[in-house]
Amino acid sequence: MAKFDSKLDLCFSALGDPTRRVILERLVRGPASVSELAAPHDMALPSFMGHLRKLEEAGLVTSYKQGRTRTFALAADAFAPVDDWLSEQRRIWEGRLDRLDDYVATLMRDRKK
Repeated sequence: MAKFDSKLDLCFSALGDPTRRVILERLVRGPASVSELAAPHDMALPSFMGHLRKLEEAGLVTSYKQGRTRTFALAADAFAPVDDWLSEQRRIWEGRLDRLDDYVATLMRDRKK
């Protein structure tokens, strides 16, 4: 994965807003209509639709329209780019911390001698 992946930027930008995170938490339970998703939020529908649009642009959710009802659902493998990036960062930092631990242990052994 490239260090500056635009897909990753879109995901983190979408996840950076608490309203969008609440929407994603709700969608974990299954698909929901726009009205169902908007009900707990005290904002105008056009503003709320902006949040849904941002999530869809990031590839985190999908939507379909049946009649007059638009339904949203979590996208398959939606969090894969974020998970991949975080796993790589975890691997890098665990390696760095292991080397630091080894270095400190060596210093402590040398100090005891």
